[in-house]
Amino acid sequence: MKLNANALALATASAVAVVWVVCSILVALSPGMSMNMTGYMVHTDFGAMQWNMNLGGFVAGLFMWSIFAGVTAWLIAALYNKLS
Repeated sequence: MKLNANALALATASAVAVVWVVCSILVALSPGMSMNMTGYMVHTDFGAMQWNMNLGGFVAGLFMWSIFAGVTAWLIAALYNKLS
């Protein structure tokens, strides 16, 4: 079975964009809880740190993470198709 690399890349980029927006909303609504949760996920104490959120950072992160995820998914599908 071959994977459609372009479709997988677009689906992955779209899914990551949705996750980025939801995550950003959670950080905006509850920055303390979000900082604690992030610290737990990477085994670090971020208690003395704070979020620095602005529209430019939100848009840049949305764009960069979505592109990176889409390119990664495309590469995975392309390699899978070559190896299968």
